[in-house]
Amino acid sequence: MIGQKSITSFFSPTNKKRDHEEPKSGEDAFNAKNKRLKAEGDALETAACPLSPEQLQKIAQNKRAALERLSANSCPQGVGESWRRALSAEFTKPYFKQLMNFVAEERQKHTVYPPPLQVFTWTQMCEIKDVKVVVLGQDPYHGPNQAHGLCFSVQKPVPPPPSLVNMYKELEADIEGFQHPGHGDLTGWAKQGVLLLNAVLTVRAHQANSHKDKGWEMLTDAVVHWLSLNQEGLVFMLWGAYAQKKGASIDRKRHHVLQTVHPSPLSAHRGFFGCKHFSKTNELLKKAGKKPIDWTAL
Repeated sequence: MIGQKSITSFFSPTNKKRDHEEPKSGEDAFNAKNKRLKAEGDALETAACPLSPEQLQKIAQNKRAALERLSANSCPQGVGESWRRALSAEFTKPYFKQLMNFVAEERQKHTVYPPPLQVFTWTQMCEIKDVKVVVLGQDPYHGPNQAHGLCFSVQKPVPPPPSLVNMYKELEADIEGFQHPGHGDLTGWAKQGVLLLNAVLTVRAHQANSHKDKGWEMLTDAVVHWLSLNQEGLVFMLWGAYAQKKGASIDRKRHHVLQTVHPSPLSAHRGFFGCKHFSKTNELLKKAGKKPIDWTAL
């Protein structure tokens, strides 16, 4: 006897069973638990009724509807309906909320151009599916009454800035019948499907690039990506290194890309004059069975 038990009692069937059931190490215990949980999960999966295609479709519809509601609540004023639907995912992302907060704070402390309801003028001119030509700019004009949500364009009666004057000079040489319209409002082009999109959509008065790298570039990259992915045969006019870098992701098998230097007085003489992008654009549109742009309609 050892204590109150015999030596043989330590090797009883009861104790052998316990040795068999209880893992001898922490690793064994972990593996045993995983095995049990997997078996229970498999059993639940087997017992669950699979969803029908109709039920899966209904779930997908509900998700889209929920995203639509979320987008509508987070979408800023002035965004055209077709553009809001296409870009709904962007308006719900954290960066966009931070961007809107930044712009709101800027407007409280400084003068910011363009006015709130003109930031998204480019979405109001035509449906997103009707875009035919894309011109990429960089930053809104930062002087009074200039910027109104279309790149290179200024509101009447503000005189056309130097880059736009050079665009008019090229048009006069390239498009028969074109004459300087006496103003700088390019709304007439935008309504025909020319997307005049700046990379950055707001700016502090008299401080160029003051709203750079605050989030606008992510939104406008998403616009370019959506158009490249969902449209066919668009003509992208990329003037200058900045626009060309922003347009690097364009699918050139699906779309046409025209590149040259910026029309700024600093560079226009190095290739912008004589590029004939306006007539080339119309040739490409006609080949694709699309109505050409009336560049004189300003």
